[in-house]
Amino acid sequence: MKAFTIWFTGLSGSGKSTLSRRTYLEIRRRGLAAELLDGDIIRTNFSQELGFTKRERDINVKRIGFLSWLLNKHGIISVVAAIAPYEDTRQINRALIPNYLEVFCNCPLEVVERRDPKGLYLRARKGQIPHFTGISDPYEPPKNPEIVCYTDRESIEESFSKIISYLEEKKLIPAQPLTNLDLQALEQEERLLREHLRHLGFATKEWESLNP
Repeated sequence: MKAFTIWFTGLSGSGKSTLSRRTYLEIRRRGLAAELLDGDIIRTNFSQELGFTKRERDINVKRIGFLSWLLNKHGIISVVAAIAPYEDTRQINRALIPNYLEVFCNCPLEVVERRDPKGLYLRARKGQIPHFTGISDPYEPPKNPEIVCYTDRESIEESFSKIISYLEEKKLIPAQPLTNLDLQALEQEERLLREHLRHLGFATKEWESLNP
């Protein structure tokens, strides 16, 4: 099976992180080498000098694309969760990466604003966060994504099943797990890795259980 990049794009709060993490773990459960690249974490650890102008956003998105290309080149699947708001930059990554898939987490602005667990949209509306995608900066929806998840009306399980079914149909992942790894073991492994990174001073996201 060929390595590929599956890129989750959409507004902040549209479900990219949740769905990408579920997909990443399932790919690994099926015995394939994969890495999860979260846009916020990549920016914090690799692109601290960048702000949020279009030029700087494009640089960050192209860096993630190049890293994904390198991973794919060596047989490692790249699962990316990054807003990547501009269509022209996403198309550059599509041209760069031979096996590139987009998952559009399609969720209306009014819905993600209601969710807003960190209060980012509220702060952006008050002018406290400049260049905020969807408020003071545009988000350009993908023109031809391979998968569209309507995360305002689909459950996480429904969207996740749609993604996995697509990957199976395209024979990008095996139909059944090739290992006896279970999700709890994979979650624990990821949690320990993130704790180690945090101990060394790297930024990570909390690795919460999929089955709380």
